[in-house]
Amino acid sequence: MKALILVGGFGTRLRPLTLSVPKPLVDFANKPMILHQIEALKSAGVDEVVLAINYQPEVMMNFLVEFEQKLGIKITCSRETEPMGTAGPLALARDKLDDGSGEAFFVLNSDVISEYPLKQMIEFHHNHGGEATIMVTKVDEPSKYGVVVMDETTGTVQRFVEKPQQFVGNKINAGIYLLSPKTLDRIELRPTSIEKEIFPKIAAEQELFAMVLPGFWMDIGQPRDYNTGLRLYLQSLKQHAPARLASGSSIIGNVLVDESAHIGDGCLIGPDVSIGQGCVIEPGVRLSRCTIMRGVRVKKHACVAGSIIGWHSTIGQWARIENMTVLGEDVHVRDEVFSNGGVVLPHKEIKSSILKPEIVM
Repeated sequence: MKALILVGGFGTRLRPLTLSVPKPLVDFANKPMILHQIEALKSAGVDEVVLAINYQPEVMMNFLVEFEQKLGIKITCSRETEPMGTAGPLALARDKLDDGSGEAFFVLNSDVISEYPLKQMIEFHHNHGGEATIMVTKVDEPSKYGVVVMDETTGTVQRFVEKPQQFVGNKINAGIYLLSPKTLDRIELRPTSIEKEIFPKIAAEQELFAMVLPGFWMDIGQPRDYNTGLRLYLQSLKQHAPARLASGSSIIGNVLVDESAHIGDGCLIGPDVSIGQGCVIEPGVRLSRCTIMRGVRVKKHACVAGSIIGWHSTIGQWARIENMTVLGEDVHVRDEVFSNGGVVLPHKEIKSSILKPEIVM
């Protein structure tokens, strides 16, 4: 079985992290976000993953060679010379996706994180016998999104309504699809939107079905949603794999700590914290609702809350980083600095005693 992951473009919403690596390689819960998807696809029976790439393909493929061997799954690249939207990449990769067997293939957006119930999706797809299946998820404010109107009994998609001002439903496209190869016949080799140009045509023929996603879902392509996604992911671990979470007198709530990280005495960690490989958390540190990526050192009595600290950065003694501050790679924050939101570009040093950055150059 095959799958295509829409890797996307420049990842501007996650800068400054994407100034160092392509967005799919940004760590989420101690592994690159794309690995969460590849591992889930492997578990569902996929043996070949095609990456639709238009930005830094060499970086992506060089990184994934190791995991191709480790996971025992074939990973190939379909290169776009121009942005092709969300459907054009399928036409570009047609020869890789359609092997003549008629077997359906997955399509995933690279910045979606969920529990990936892909085996259930395969069963649902086979049972309804239609051309295509999309995963949908419930939201509290459907007026912000494009809503999928569906038959609640059969799952048949009836229509799509963009940002409805009156209630027509509360389910939106979750960016996870299972498509028949004949869907490829509908897509021209040009920039095309699968959501606006292809799915409505399939729905009009009553060949499009929607499966309601069980469990959590989040598009983690921007910092605030990234942090929300981490909270949901850790809550899911608590329910399904609690042994993976850290425990101890210094831990509050759901916390994920790489086994190579070191946490000093007198720290208070959590809730909703991820600490990566090789991190050093010195004594007296307070961490909450944050991601500490690999190689970071947080010095004595510092506090990080509601923020993302990029790879190999340093937080000085008594420094306070909060309110959705995002540090790029190799950023060094001096002692007693206060950062109240904003982003800091890679390879910089914060020297001022009080800082409220938008972008620190």
